Amino acid sequence: MAKVTIQKLQNMKETGEKITMTTAYDYPTAYFVDKAGIEVILVGDSLAMTVLGLDSTVPVTMEQMIHHIRPVAKGAPNAMIVGDMPFGSYNQSPEQAVYNATRLMKEGGCDVVKLEGGKEVADKVKSIVDGGIPVMGHIGLTPQTISKLGGFKVQGKTVDSAKSLLEDALALQEAGAFSLVIECVPEEVGKLITEKVKIPTIGIGAGRYCDGQVLVFHDMVGLFEKFLPKFVKRYANLGEEILKALQEFKKEVKEGKFPSDEFVFKGVDEEELKRLY
Repeated sequence: MAKVTIQKLQNMKETGEKITMTTAYDYPTAYFVDKAGIEVILVGDSLAMTVLGLDSTVPVTMEQMIHHIRPVAKGAPNAMIVGDMPFGSYNQSPEQAVYNATRLMKEGGCDVVKLEGGKEVADKVKSIVDGGIPVMGHIGLTPQTISKLGGFKVQGKTVDSAKSLLEDALALQEAGAFSLVIECVPEEVGKLITEKVKIPTIGIGAGRYCDGQVLVFHDMVGLFEKFLPKFVKRYANLGEEILKALQEFKKEVKEGKFPSDEFVFKGVDEEELKRLY
Protein backbone atom coordinates (compact mmCIF):
# COMPACT_ATOMS: atom_id res chain seq x y z
CA MET A 1 0.00 0.00 0.00
CA ALA A 2 1.32 3.44 -0.93
CA LYS A 3 1.56 6.15 1.70
CA VAL A 4 -1.88 7.61 2.38
CA THR A 5 -2.08 11.31 1.57
CA ILE A 6 -4.62 14.11 1.98
CA GLN A 7 -5.27 13.86 -1.74
CA LYS A 8 -6.06 10.15 -1.45
CA LEU A 9 -8.62 10.78 1.30
CA GLN A 10 -10.24 13.53 -0.76
CA ASN A 11 -10.42 11.19 -3.74
CA MET A 12 -12.01 8.51 -1.55
CA LYS A 13 -14.76 10.95 -0.56
CA GLU A 14 -15.36 11.91 -4.16
CA THR A 15 -15.54 8.30 -5.37
CA GLY A 16 -17.56 7.04 -2.40
CA GLU A 17 -14.89 4.72 -1.00
CA LYS A 18 -15.16 4.61 2.80
CA ILE A 19 -12.20 5.71 4.92
CA THR A 20 -11.07 3.58 7.87
CA MET A 21 -9.30 4.97 10.92
CA THR A 22 -8.31 3.60 14.32
CA THR A 23 -6.14 4.75 17.18
CA ALA A 24 -2.69 3.39 18.05
CA TYR A 25 -0.30 4.45 20.79
CA ASP A 26 2.72 2.17 20.33
CA TYR A 27 4.86 0.37 17.74
CA PRO A 28 3.26 -3.12 17.78
CA THR A 29 -0.29 -1.79 17.53
CA ALA A 30 0.66 0.59 14.73
CA TYR A 31 2.40 -2.26 12.90
CA PHE A 32 -0.72 -4.42 12.83
CA VAL A 33 -3.08 -1.54 12.03
CA ASP A 34 -0.86 -0.60 9.09
CA LYS A 35 -0.58 -4.23 7.99
CA ALA A 36 -4.39 -4.45 7.98
CA GLY A 37 -4.49 -1.62 5.45
CA ILE A 38 -6.28 0.92 7.67
CA GLU A 39 -5.81 4.26 5.93
CA VAL A 40 -5.51 6.57 8.95
CA ILE A 41 -4.03 6.11 12.43
CA LEU A 42 -4.89 8.60 15.14
CA VAL A 43 -2.45 8.87 18.02
CA GLY A 44 -5.23 10.26 20.15
CA ASP A 45 -5.23 11.89 23.54
CA SER A 46 -7.55 9.00 24.42
CA LEU A 47 -4.28 7.38 25.46
CA ALA A 48 -4.96 9.19 28.73
CA MET A 49 -7.58 6.60 29.65
CA THR A 50 -6.64 3.57 27.55
CA VAL A 51 -2.89 3.61 28.25
CA LEU A 52 -2.16 5.95 31.16
CA GLY A 53 -5.15 5.07 33.36
CA LEU A 54 -6.36 8.66 33.77
CA ASP A 55 -10.00 9.67 34.16
CA SER A 56 -10.13 12.09 31.22
CA THR A 57 -8.07 13.38 28.29
CA VAL A 58 -7.43 16.76 29.91
CA PRO A 59 -4.17 15.96 31.80
CA VAL A 60 -2.27 14.67 28.75
CA THR A 61 0.84 16.73 27.96
CA MET A 62 2.67 17.58 24.76
CA GLU A 63 5.61 15.46 25.91
CA GLN A 64 3.35 12.43 26.36
CA MET A 65 1.80 12.91 22.93
CA ILE A 66 5.20 13.21 21.26
CA HIS A 67 6.43 10.13 23.15
CA HIS A 68 3.57 8.02 21.78
CA ILE A 69 3.52 9.44 18.25
CA ARG A 70 7.17 8.48 17.62
CA PRO A 71 6.80 4.68 17.80
CA VAL A 72 3.51 4.77 15.88
CA ALA A 73 5.19 6.66 13.04
CA LYS A 74 7.94 4.02 13.03
CA GLY A 75 5.48 1.12 13.04
CA ALA A 76 3.14 2.37 10.32
CA PRO A 77 4.97 3.66 7.24
CA ASN A 78 1.90 3.55 4.97
CA ALA A 79 -1.01 4.93 7.01
CA MET A 80 -1.55 8.64 7.53
CA ILE A 81 -0.42 9.40 11.11
CA VAL A 82 -2.55 11.98 12.92
CA GLY A 83 -1.10 13.59 16.04
CA ASP A 84 -3.72 14.80 18.52
CA MET A 85 -3.09 18.24 20.01
CA PRO A 86 -3.72 17.93 23.76
CA PHE A 87 -5.85 20.23 25.88
CA GLY A 88 -4.08 23.52 26.55
CA SER A 89 -1.70 23.25 23.60
CA TYR A 90 -3.64 25.52 21.22
CA ASN A 91 -6.26 27.35 23.30
CA GLN A 92 -4.31 30.49 24.17
CA SER A 93 -3.42 31.93 20.76
CA PRO A 94 -2.73 31.12 17.12
CA GLU A 95 0.98 31.47 17.86
CA GLN A 96 0.80 28.84 20.60
CA ALA A 97 -1.16 26.56 18.28
CA VAL A 98 1.41 26.84 15.47
CA TYR A 99 4.30 26.28 17.87
CA ASN A 100 2.84 23.10 19.35
CA ALA A 101 1.59 21.72 16.03
CA THR A 102 5.12 22.16 14.72
CA ARG A 103 6.48 20.24 17.72
CA LEU A 104 4.16 17.30 17.05
CA MET A 105 5.33 17.18 13.43
CA LYS A 106 9.07 17.68 14.03
CA GLU A 107 9.56 15.81 17.30
CA GLY A 108 6.80 13.23 16.96
CA GLY A 109 6.90 12.54 13.25
CA CYS A 110 3.17 12.65 12.50
CA ASP A 111 1.87 13.61 9.07
CA VAL A 112 -0.95 15.89 10.22
CA VAL A 113 -2.43 17.19 13.47
CA LYS A 114 -5.95 17.13 14.91
CA LEU A 115 -7.59 19.56 17.30
CA GLU A 116 -11.03 19.87 18.84
CA GLY A 117 -13.54 22.67 18.42
CA GLY A 118 -15.49 24.58 15.80
CA LYS A 119 -15.89 28.26 15.06
CA GLU A 120 -13.98 29.21 18.20
CA VAL A 121 -10.77 27.55 16.98
CA ALA A 122 -11.02 28.45 13.29
CA ASP A 123 -8.39 31.18 13.66
CA LYS A 124 -5.96 28.65 15.17
CA VAL A 125 -6.67 26.17 12.40
CA LYS A 126 -5.99 28.81 9.74
CA SER A 127 -2.71 29.79 11.38
CA ILE A 128 -1.52 26.19 11.59
CA VAL A 129 -2.47 25.51 7.97
CA ASP A 130 -0.82 28.75 6.86
CA GLY A 131 2.27 27.49 8.68
CA GLY A 132 2.36 24.47 6.37
CA ILE A 133 0.81 21.88 8.70
CA PRO A 134 -2.35 19.99 7.65
CA VAL A 135 -5.19 20.02 10.19
CA MET A 136 -7.98 17.54 10.87
CA GLY A 137 -10.90 19.11 12.72
CA HIS A 138 -13.05 17.52 15.41
CA ILE A 139 -16.61 18.61 16.20
CA GLY A 140 -19.64 17.28 18.06
CA LEU A 141 -18.73 15.65 21.33
CA THR A 142 -15.28 17.05 22.15
CA PRO A 143 -13.81 15.12 25.11
CA GLN A 144 -11.34 17.85 26.07
CA THR A 145 -14.23 20.17 26.94
CA ILE A 146 -16.49 17.52 28.43
CA SER A 147 -17.08 19.54 31.60
CA LYS A 148 -18.46 22.42 29.51
CA LEU A 149 -20.71 20.04 27.56
CA GLY A 150 -22.13 18.52 30.74
CA GLY A 151 -20.75 15.02 30.25
CA PHE A 152 -20.57 12.41 27.52
CA LYS A 153 -23.83 13.31 25.78
CA VAL A 154 -25.05 13.19 22.19
CA GLN A 155 -24.62 16.60 20.56
CA GLY A 156 -26.78 18.28 17.90
CA LYS A 157 -30.12 16.86 19.01
CA THR A 158 -32.02 20.10 18.39
CA VAL A 159 -32.34 22.06 15.16
CA ASP A 160 -30.42 24.99 16.66
CA SER A 161 -27.56 22.83 17.91
CA ALA A 162 -27.43 20.93 14.61
CA LYS A 163 -27.23 24.27 12.79
CA SER A 164 -24.38 25.31 15.08
CA LEU A 165 -22.49 22.10 14.29
CA LEU A 166 -22.92 22.68 10.57
CA GLU A 167 -21.58 26.21 11.04
CA ASP A 168 -18.61 24.73 12.90
CA ALA A 169 -17.92 22.32 10.05
CA LEU A 170 -18.10 25.04 7.41
CA ALA A 171 -15.90 27.36 9.48
CA LEU A 172 -13.22 24.69 9.83
CA GLN A 173 -13.38 23.92 6.13
CA GLU A 174 -13.03 27.63 5.34
CA ALA A 175 -10.04 27.83 7.72
CA GLY A 176 -8.29 25.12 5.72
CA ALA A 177 -8.98 21.86 7.59
CA PHE A 178 -8.60 18.92 5.18
CA SER A 179 -11.04 16.64 7.03
CA LEU A 180 -13.38 16.44 10.03
CA VAL A 181 -14.01 13.97 12.81
CA ILE A 182 -17.67 14.12 13.84
CA GLU A 183 -18.32 12.54 17.23
CA CYS A 184 -21.52 11.43 18.92
CA VAL A 185 -24.26 13.17 16.93
CA PRO A 186 -27.57 11.90 15.50
CA GLU A 187 -27.14 10.04 12.22
CA GLU A 188 -29.16 12.67 10.37
CA VAL A 189 -26.76 15.40 11.50
CA GLY A 190 -23.73 13.39 10.45
CA LYS A 191 -25.33 12.91 7.03
CA LEU A 192 -26.20 16.61 6.69
CA ILE A 193 -22.67 17.78 7.52
CA THR A 194 -21.10 15.17 5.22
CA GLU A 195 -23.27 16.37 2.32
CA LYS A 196 -22.67 20.06 2.99
CA VAL A 197 -18.87 20.03 3.27
CA LYS A 198 -16.43 19.29 0.47
CA ILE A 199 -13.82 17.68 2.74
CA PRO A 200 -13.97 14.09 4.09
CA THR A 201 -15.86 13.42 7.30
CA ILE A 202 -14.93 10.57 9.65
CA GLY A 203 -17.61 9.58 12.10
CA ILE A 204 -17.43 8.10 15.57
CA GLY A 205 -20.96 7.61 16.76
CA ALA A 206 -22.18 9.83 13.92
CA GLY A 207 -24.06 7.27 11.84
CA ARG A 208 -23.62 5.47 8.55
CA TYR A 209 -23.37 8.37 6.13
CA CYS A 210 -20.00 9.89 7.04
CA ASP A 211 -17.18 9.38 4.55
CA GLY A 212 -15.37 7.13 7.01
CA GLN A 213 -15.42 5.61 10.47
CA VAL A 214 -13.02 5.67 13.41
CA LEU A 215 -12.93 3.60 16.60
CA VAL A 216 -10.55 3.54 19.55
CA PHE A 217 -8.38 0.43 19.16
CA HIS A 218 -8.66 -0.62 22.80
CA ASP A 219 -12.46 -0.42 22.64
CA MET A 220 -12.85 -2.45 19.46
CA VAL A 221 -10.55 -5.30 20.53
CA GLY A 222 -11.64 -5.57 24.17
CA LEU A 223 -8.64 -4.07 25.96
CA PHE A 224 -10.56 -1.38 27.85
CA GLU A 225 -13.23 -2.48 30.31
CA LYS A 226 -14.20 0.64 32.28
CA PHE A 227 -17.04 1.47 29.88
CA LEU A 228 -18.12 0.73 26.31
CA PRO A 229 -19.80 3.54 24.35
CA LYS A 230 -23.01 2.67 22.47
CA PHE A 231 -21.35 3.32 19.10
CA VAL A 232 -18.52 0.81 19.64
CA LYS A 233 -18.65 -2.62 18.04
CA ARG A 234 -16.27 -5.04 19.74
CA TYR A 235 -14.56 -7.05 16.99
CA ALA A 236 -12.45 -9.16 19.36
CA ASN A 237 -12.03 -9.74 23.08
CA LEU A 238 -8.28 -9.77 23.50
CA GLY A 239 -8.60 -8.88 27.17
CA GLU A 240 -10.07 -12.31 27.95
CA GLU A 241 -7.41 -14.10 25.88
CA ILE A 242 -4.61 -12.19 27.61
CA LEU A 243 -6.07 -12.99 31.03
CA LYS A 244 -6.28 -16.70 30.16
CA ALA A 245 -2.66 -16.71 28.99
CA LEU A 246 -1.43 -15.04 32.16
CA GLN A 247 -3.43 -17.36 34.39
CA GLU A 248 -2.07 -20.40 32.53
CA PHE A 249 1.50 -19.09 32.87
CA LYS A 250 1.04 -18.61 36.61
CA LYS A 251 -0.47 -22.09 36.99
CA GLU A 252 2.35 -23.83 35.11
CA VAL A 253 5.07 -22.01 37.04
CA LYS A 254 3.43 -22.83 40.38
CA GLU A 255 3.11 -26.50 39.38
CA GLY A 256 6.64 -26.72 38.02
CA LYS A 257 5.48 -27.38 34.47
CA PHE A 258 7.20 -24.33 33.02
CA PRO A 259 9.88 -24.22 31.85
CA SER A 260 9.78 -27.76 30.49
CA ASP A 261 12.70 -29.46 28.75
CA GLU A 262 12.10 -27.74 25.40
CA PHE A 263 12.51 -24.27 26.93
CA VAL A 264 15.85 -24.73 28.74
CA PHE A 265 19.50 -24.60 27.65
CA LYS A 266 21.90 -27.48 28.20
CA GLY A 267 25.45 -28.29 27.19
CA VAL A 268 27.83 -28.04 30.15
CA ASP A 269 29.78 -31.25 30.69
CA GLU A 270 28.28 -32.95 33.74
CA GLU A 271 31.63 -34.24 35.03
CA GLU A 272 33.14 -30.77 34.81
CA LEU A 273 30.07 -29.27 36.46
CA LYS A 274 30.47 -31.54 39.48
CA ARG A 275 33.67 -29.73 40.37
CA LEU A 276 31.60 -26.64 41.17
CA TYR A 277 29.56 -28.39 43.85
